[in-house]
Amino acid sequence: MRIGVAATPDVAIPTLNWLLQSDHDIALIITQPDRPSGRGQILQQTAVAEWAHNHQIPVVKPESSQELVGKVEDLDLVLTIGYGVLLPESILSLPKNGFLNLHFSLLPAYRGAAPAQRALHNGEVVTGVTVFQLDKGMDTGPIFAQESIAIDPSWRSLELLNELANLGPDVVKRAFEMIESGKSSSVQVGNSTNAPKISKAEAKIDFTGLTSVGACPKCKGKVYEGPTSWVCERTQADTRKCTFKVGRKILEQPVERPQVEKLLQDGRTEALSGFVSKAGKNFTAHLVLGQRGKVEFEFPDRSPTP
Repeated sequence: MRIGVAATPDVAIPTLNWLLQSDHDIALIITQPDRPSGRGQILQQTAVAEWAHNHQIPVVKPESSQELVGKVEDLDLVLTIGYGVLLPESILSLPKNGFLNLHFSLLPAYRGAAPAQRALHNGEVVTGVTVFQLDKGMDTGPIFAQESIAIDPSWRSLELLNELANLGPDVVKRAFEMIESGKSSSVQVGNSTNAPKISKAEAKIDFTGLTSVGACPKCKGKVYEGPTSWVCERTQADTRKCTFKVGRKILEQPVERPQVEKLLQDGRTEALSGFVSKAGKNFTAHLVLGQRGKVEFEFPDRSPTP
């Protein structure tokens, strides 16, 4: 089938990689426009846009859903994954088989923008992913396929999102096979719950009882483990905020506590061999503290030994 994919975050990439190796043709990537990011407010493209450019797949970044008219009518379907835009029925009906969505919950539970985070917050022990037909409602369409997963009590949102993202390819494959064989989707059954977007107030981290990994190289505050990053406690200050953070996962390489402690104490980690570039190439590097506490790559000396 000729497939369009409307997606924004990197959790879409496992499914995109599967699609690239499948018999289906990714004819178009639809993603959010470039947005200013960081202290310099430099325009940054989405993770999915970078992936598409690296694989030479056409990309559109519509400011309005109406810009999709004339671009998706020749597609068999469009799969959305965290696209972040509620599309009108006039657009949903344009591809031959409409729009499908890969949603990170077992619908009808946790309809909305933050299903994984809400599941963790509510102490759920099981969640999963759902592929369903998009309609005019918020995650209310009929279901093609689902897959469940037990939630490890130690997981935070990053780990859970990664696990759910890795379930995506198999569930999408099953949904596509149903469509190709003419099988029908099923109406959602059960009690529905909502998963609204996490507010700024909710996103604040409570550092009470946590053990610091070291002193912030920018402001000398304490650095703690957050849901997705190792962050300075002063990132949440009301005034004179600090911006220091280190991702708990950088280019597919987990950054564990011992390495962060080493980075903050010695200025560099050990050589880490699990990095994967945007072009899909593995590489080894140290993380080092540069000027003003910026975390940078330092590559091992590859010169031949005398």
